[in-house]
Amino acid sequence: MSRKIPKKPIAVAAVMVLIGVLGAVGAVVYLTFLRSAENSPSLACDEGRPSGSGPVVVAAGASMTQGTLGANWVGALRDRPEFAGYTFVNAGVNGNTAADLLGRVDTDVVRCRPDAVVLLVGTNDVRADVSVDRYRADLGALVGRIGSRTSARIALLSLPPLGEDLDAPINHRLADFNAAIENVATTAGIGYLPVNEQFADRLRRSASATTTFDFGFSLAFRAAAKHYLLGRTWDEVAHSHHLELLVDHIHLSDQGGAIVTELVGRWLAAAS
Repeated sequence: MSRKIPKKPIAVAAVMVLIGVLGAVGAVVYLTFLRSAENSPSLACDEGRPSGSGPVVVAAGASMTQGTLGANWVGALRDRPEFAGYTFVNAGVNGNTAADLLGRVDTDVVRCRPDAVVLLVGTNDVRADVSVDRYRADLGALVGRIGSRTSARIALLSLPPLGEDLDAPINHRLADFNAAIENVATTAGIGYLPVNEQFADRLRRSASATTTFDFGFSLAFRAAAKHYLLGRTWDEVAHSHHLELLVDHIHLSDQGGAIVTELVGRWLAAAS
């Protein structure tokens, strides 16, 4: 006679598996979407300018700056030997538009009394169908606020492509936003760092350049899970999605992050 497997152990095992799955999902959600950026303004600038005699650099923007999903280019700058003694404050917040950043610029940028500020923001404006005129006004107000309330050098970064198909409709719309960024930088007499242009040069030589924009929460979560649960590098995550410079059509692979790191690093070193 065959023995029946008791139902209670099966139920207990199923519950344990479910708890494990929920724990893994929760860990990925926290590490990717809920935790603050490394050395955020609330930590670094709680009492004003961070202590120390070296230069203070604030990088402000959205998730590409926060660096919890995709390459952490701010952290990469912090680790470079030539910037030993610098304090890098990461004022990136997932999901921010230029208007969102403008709403917190006094607490997250001005309060730090920075020597240099780099701004990478606008991808969420493009995706939210914010008008180019509204975006230009918000970006100009950001630059004006920082310029009038600090003595910091300021640089604006152009926005990387959305997806790696440069001819996709969303990248034609993105081009108008990047033109606005360059216009604001020229008008204000501040730095302009050609992130989009360098990405485009690289993608024109890449087989992934036909992979059109297809971002969604599911893909972003899978990218994060591959990194945080499976230990894959951001480049490996990108390649698993048939991409090169972006892990999920928006956020940066290690190679994409290295382009941003190099551009910002050169700009900072030029004033040293």
